[in-house]
Amino acid sequence: MINDKRIKRIDVSLSRKQPTLQIMLDNVHSSQNLSAIIRTCDAVGVLDIYYSTKENETLRIHKTITQGAHRWTHRYRMNDHDKVRFLKQKKAQGFQVVVTHLEERAISFREIDYTKPTLLVMGNEKEGVSPEVIEMADQVIIIPMQGMVQSLNVSVATALILYEAQRQLENAGRYDEPMLSEEKREEIKMAWVYRDTVARRSKGQIALEFKEEIIDFL
Repeated sequence: MINDKRIKRIDVSLSRKQPTLQIMLDNVHSSQNLSAIIRTCDAVGVLDIYYSTKENETLRIHKTITQGAHRWTHRYRMNDHDKVRFLKQKKAQGFQVVVTHLEERAISFREIDYTKPTLLVMGNEKEGVSPEVIEMADQVIIIPMQGMVQSLNVSVATALILYEAQRQLENAGRYDEPMLSEEKREEIKMAWVYRDTVARRSKGQIALEFKEEIIDFL
């Protein structure tokens, strides 16, 4: 049975989740990068992580990289052709779509107001963000680079941007009071406690599939 100390940690974690800060990965190919990004997302209180794949295949989670963070975040996978509709949906919900891309209109990632509902879109390791996603951007950002290389590894870049967002949210007092409703926290808590209990009892003998949903636009 899960103990009271563990339950309290889950309660505290849920009280600090930031539902208005979300991540979308546009065809990130590396499962190692995805795993590292998941770990950073948990660290700053991001709950919802979206990613698109052209092959519509789930990327592997590397538990040695996530160190369990995949258990405390929610992942949603979509087919590549659905991502524009997904972004339109997010914009309709009041999210600003912030896209990382090197172009003339791009501003420093530090100039964005992350206290607004924000969907941060990161591109893949080779081509970056796709043109159709750039067209949907409310803001285009870059990480200033002073050397010969003009980009960082996507997991490193995501961490830098998320910690700027975390700084702004902390200054705004967003971690002081729960941003998720009590009903939503209890719903998530029940699922987390159940999975955590099963995982501990099985001692790794039962392969648990932690929450990943497929976004399917019909």
